[in-house]
Amino acid sequence: MKKRKILFLGESYRADAITWTNGLKEFGGFEIINWELQTANNSFLNRILRTLEFGFAPIAIRKIIRQQNPDMIIAERTTSYGFLAALSGLQPSAIAQQGKTDLWPEDSITIPFKKIIQNYAFKKATLIHAWGPIMAEHMKNSKVDTTKILVLPKGIDLNKFENKNTVNPEKIFAIVTRSLLPEYRHDVILKAFGILHQKGIDFSLTIIGNGKQLAVLKKLVRTLDIENKVIFTGRIPNTELPEQLQKSNFYISMPITEGVSASLFEAMACGCYPVVSDISGNQSWIHHRENGQLIAVDDFEMLAKEILWAFENSAIRNEAVTNNRKFIENHVDYKTNMKIIAEKYHELIDSKK
Repeated sequence: MKKRKILFLGESYRADAITWTNGLKEFGGFEIINWELQTANNSFLNRILRTLEFGFAPIAIRKIIRQQNPDMIIAERTTSYGFLAALSGLQPSAIAQQGKTDLWPEDSITIPFKKIIQNYAFKKATLIHAWGPIMAEHMKNSKVDTTKILVLPKGIDLNKFENKNTVNPEKIFAIVTRSLLPEYRHDVILKAFGILHQKGIDFSLTIIGNGKQLAVLKKLVRTLDIENKVIFTGRIPNTELPEQLQKSNFYISMPITEGVSASLFEAMACGCYPVVSDISGNQSWIHHRENGQLIAVDDFEMLAKEILWAFENSAIRNEAVTNNRKFIENHVDYKTNMKIIAEKYHELIDSKK
């Protein structure tokens, strides 16, 4: 039997992309061809060069299609690679919305233009992935053909992210696993723990990841006098993440916008109690003081208060941790969900022949 090929447009190094493409290899037997923009997006000059590269991208992608003859094209982000997939003309095609809307930053002057190219991508796609309900809601509001939408998270590997939590329940061991970028509001988290420190509450806070906020955050830690309680690990291999989560009893995440967070699922699978920002992307999974806490955006005083409430109400917290693991097993199992996605792709390819 001839091996089927999929052309993947997106940043192949990202954990989300790796989960997606590896699942297609493992459960669909697909060969994956990767294509991505090569220019970094880290300076004004590079952004200009990246825009130029984006402009010539359709030529490069069509050349790969002629040479490799893939059976299908898939792409992440409806306003960039998803648009390029639409321009390629290759069918069937599947595109994935990564954020709540992919129209970001919300105050950007480019939003009207992004809406136009997103609507074009939606129109041309054979299948549109909504990794969670919040994404599907945006698609419906954008008048997308609902028969194209598949609402299903990719899932996480439950053999790796096991419920083997070994933490001492008498102390707060908190973990943050988001990139050190302004939209993830690590400063709010540090200020909350500064309040707990002032109250004489013992804790250990592990911050995993890297980003342009690192120097600012380290300075804030010194100002709050919690240097001996905060650990910055930098970026770590994904293989080491389960162990770090299993040594923690609280997962903290305060983004101002969210689509579907694999980081949240991983933490819930490993027995961490989630305390997250009260935004629509998190409301799909977390119910306040039932299976986690929802915190008003940028409210570090509320964050401190709710962490303390959860720590003092250990029976509620322990029941939530148990129920969260069951939820992940039933709804966010990578093996189950990626099999469904891979089978769907085979059906789409067969229907085009």
